[in-house]
Amino acid sequence: MARGVTQEQVNAAADAILGAGENPTVEKVRAELGTGSPNTVTRMLDTWRGGLAERLQKVLQLPELPVEAGQAMTTLWQLAVEHAERLLQARLAEDRAALSANEARLAEERTRWAATLTEAETVVAQARTLQELAEHACANLDSQLRDSHALREDLVQQRDRLQAMVDHQLGELEALQGDKAARLVSLEQERERIAAHVQAMEDRAHQEVDRARQETKQWQHRHEAAERSYRGALKALEARCEALQKQSQHAEKEVARLSGQVSALETSLAAANAVRKTKRTPRAAGSSKVALTKRPK
Repeated sequence: MARGVTQEQVNAAADAILGAGENPTVEKVRAELGTGSPNTVTRMLDTWRGGLAERLQKVLQLPELPVEAGQAMTTLWQLAVEHAERLLQARLAEDRAALSANEARLAEERTRWAATLTEAETVVAQARTLQELAEHACANLDSQLRDSHALREDLVQQRDRLQAMVDHQLGELEALQGDKAARLVSLEQERERIAAHVQAMEDRAHQEVDRARQETKQWQHRHEAAERSYRGALKALEARCEALQKQSQHAEKEVARLSGQVSALETSLAAANAVRKTKRTPRAAGSSKVALTKRPK
């Protein structure tokens, strides 16, 4: 029952419709009131009709009303009631037909909504399956990401170890460079020492030193390249350093050989000078021998 709808309101609305010369129906009463459910208005409208008959009986019993008028009003009322019942039955039939149509439409809509609900449940199941697959894929991606992080940390540690090795080898290389520089200084001093004795060998010694310097510059360039690609070039630098050491040793041996040649030349020159002096003073030597023979015993 709709809120606010009372029997008095339905009675007043039906009286107003009847006073306007129209048959009070459920729709007209509801339109007059603007509210009320059809079942409630129908029940209250039946109550109004029963009360209307009682009111007409009271009117017929009025002493001042003529009998013919009372009979005419009774006949009119009966006709009105019969007409109202016919209208009510027709309206009820229309309402039943409309209700049946609505029920059929609602059944169709229920069937359609049931199918839609089934499709929606299927879609939801598929969505849940996809969600589970996505969650599984996300779990796999998280595992792969953790593995990649672990691999990255391992690579960083390997890089740090290799960098430490490179730094250590660079330190050793610097030490070799210092040793090589010291050897070059020693060679330069040795060259300067023997330069005073053998001017002819000075150019060759200079060439050896220049070649050593050029090879040192080349070695420095290779060292700079090794800093950019330290893995492969470091071995080449070490091999080159060993080659330079061998060349230095070879140069030392060559200097020693040249020193020997210079000593031999000096010895030869000394012997030649002694022979030349001997040839210049043969008489003096003979007189010395005579003097020695004549010396008393």
